[in-house]
Amino acid sequence: MTQVPVHSADPPGPAGPAGPAEPAGQAGLAVPAERPRTYGPLDGRGPTGPIERLMSAVIRKLAWSRLADPKIAIAVSGAGLLLGMLVGATAPNAETLPIRLPLSYLLPPLGHSEPHVIIASAMLYTGDILACLGLAGMLWAHSQGWRPDPRHLLLVSSAIVAAMVSLTPVGSSDTASYAAYGRIAAQGGNPYTTNPLAWLGPHSAYTHAVGTLWKQQPSVYGPFATWIQSFAASIGGPHVATTIWVLMILNGIVFIGVGVLLLKTSDDPVRATLFWTANPVLIQQLVSGGHLDTLVAAAAICSIQMARRVSGRWGDVLIGVLLGLACGIKANAVLVALGLAWPLLRRHEWMRTTRIAAVTLVTVALQYSPYGFAALKPLFGGLQLVTLPSPWRLLELAAGALGVSQAPVATVIGLLWPVAMIVVAWFVYRRISSDQPREVVAPFALTYAWILVAPWVFAWYTGIAWVALTQVPRNRMTRWLTIVTVFLALCHSSGGRAVPGRL
Repeated sequence: MTQVPVHSADPPGPAGPAGPAEPAGQAGLAVPAERPRTYGPLDGRGPTGPIERLMSAVIRKLAWSRLADPKIAIAVSGAGLLLGMLVGATAPNAETLPIRLPLSYLLPPLGHSEPHVIIASAMLYTGDILACLGLAGMLWAHSQGWRPDPRHLLLVSSAIVAAMVSLTPVGSSDTASYAAYGRIAAQGGNPYTTNPLAWLGPHSAYTHAVGTLWKQQPSVYGPFATWIQSFAASIGGPHVATTIWVLMILNGIVFIGVGVLLLKTSDDPVRATLFWTANPVLIQQLVSGGHLDTLVAAAAICSIQMARRVSGRWGDVLIGVLLGLACGIKANAVLVALGLAWPLLRRHEWMRTTRIAAVTLVTVALQYSPYGFAALKPLFGGLQLVTLPSPWRLLELAAGALGVSQAPVATVIGLLWPVAMIVVAWFVYRRISSDQPREVVAPFALTYAWILVAPWVFAWYTGIAWVALTQVPRNRMTRWLTIVTVFLALCHSSGGRAVPGRL
């Protein structure tokens, strides 16, 4: 079948590529109405492997279906989001924290009885799948010529986010840990050397809200994250629900702020808005879950856009500060820094690379200086955790069955997975056309590879990869990122009851 490019910014969609013809003249090309269009990789070749061919065949059929109708795609996305919001509105239940935020008082709680556990889980997982299908449908519609006003999408998403931040967090207990670390810091404690149970005590409302696995875990987040958490706790005081509400509101503001930035600075604001602000999968994971990864993604895209558009000494300083702040939230932001350094080094821009790296290191050092090296100990301890569905967990289980102790296995995994990440990132980097901005492609390749091979990863970790991908038009990685995100969401959605990777 003939490959017909329609527009340089039209993506093939999360799964590639096919759909009904758009009217002649819309993009200057006429396409026979009785035959669906297909898109190959940017190098003009078709699918290169059996899995890719199978997926392309399935997607061509789906993209020719009614799911690619914008109205249906939006309706499916809305249904997915509504189910997730109902889970938060009926808190406490098996998929939420044991607290209630303002809008969660509108409906009675489901509780933790066996039938209600099934209902809550079914709503959340169904919502995840519908969100994935809705996102796919919207991107397919966009690839076929649908050009909605991104400002309208931003307004609708803002209304959804405004409601969602007042619902109990869904799918994870992380926000409770944020609140507890903030409470410790607000009371003058060091969250890197103590933990919620030891500092706050077993009867504290904060300790009660923290997931079972994390009650005795010191903070693995950076000092800038601790400052934000302490700010929220200073407002909430002894009321953990208020602290979490403040964190949710701040997170929602940053999420929409990133959407505004993408709207103003992206080459294709429609695609960027569909990938971020109107992305139901991301809204569920980042906003409904209240995760700090939203802030990391915000700092990442700011530094990426600065690197693409600003040059000169002060521009480099600002990029370094942004990268340092991102690393001061979560350590995985270092992948963005490495991704930005790669194209600079390939262009032999030694001075600029050195300047950005120096400012980044100074910014990180200033943040950690009040806590010292002790703040890094929990982080390195967390690097040894392994969770399903990581393939490293299978290696760990196999080694245990053979009688090998955990310590040497953890050492081997710790040495191998960074190498595997670099290899996968190189293949992803080469997969995307060379005419795309390397300042975007390299950070995306590294963060996406990290999601695939890291021993400890969750759906909300994909936020950085998504925000980078908003700036890379027409590529086949969207399908894989969508599938990986939803797969991880289905594997790890809980209220913190279980111990991930140790089951």
